[in-house]
Amino acid sequence: MVLVHHDIDAHLVAQAEFVEVAVQQLAGFDGVEVCRRIRTFSDAYLIMLTARVEEVDKLIGLSVGADDYLTKPFSPRELVARIQVMLRRPRRSASRIKRFGSLAIDLDARTVSLNGSAIDLTRTEFDILALLARNADRVVTSRMMLEQVWGPDYVSDTQTLRVHMSHLRHKIEPAGGVPRYILTEPGVGFRFVGDEEPASS
Repeated sequence: MVLVHHDIDAHLVAQAEFVEVAVQQLAGFDGVEVCRRIRTFSDAYLIMLTARVEEVDKLIGLSVGADDYLTKPFSPRELVARIQVMLRRPRRSASRIKRFGSLAIDLDARTVSLNGSAIDLTRTEFDILALLARNADRVVTSRMMLEQVWGPDYVSDTQTLRVHMSHLRHKIEPAGGVPRYILTEPGVGFRFVGDEEPASS
């Protein structure tokens, strides 16, 4: 386990050592961005240690890839117990390729294919799709999506989200038909639907 005290430290340690357990102490929203970036290249165990106790903060932390979220104050014994529980959980497939029928999303290579053909997505479009796919069959609110893809300064910019979502759907959804993968939850956000196929051995 590696314990780090700053967001920059957490990112650098994870890049350099691919730690089994990375523990962050968060002073603000920067920690969410660090977690999101770590998850683009590493499946290391990750616990967020923070003074933020609001439910929305916990949901954001878990949705960007944290394995657990512990609020201060907490006892060292509780932290150790949570780590022990976390280490008993099997990690995801090393390839981290998510397959939903004819749609394949490679989270490491940041590539997408549909029916075996490569789909050219922009960086933002891929980030949106990856976020939704990681939370398949769960509603991701517009605010959470804006926070995680664009940052806290864009949480009210729903028009930007709609434009990028329209472009993404145009590339992966059936032409002129009912959406197959990304459904709109009116007044709330979006939901990615589909049964993920198990990783091939």
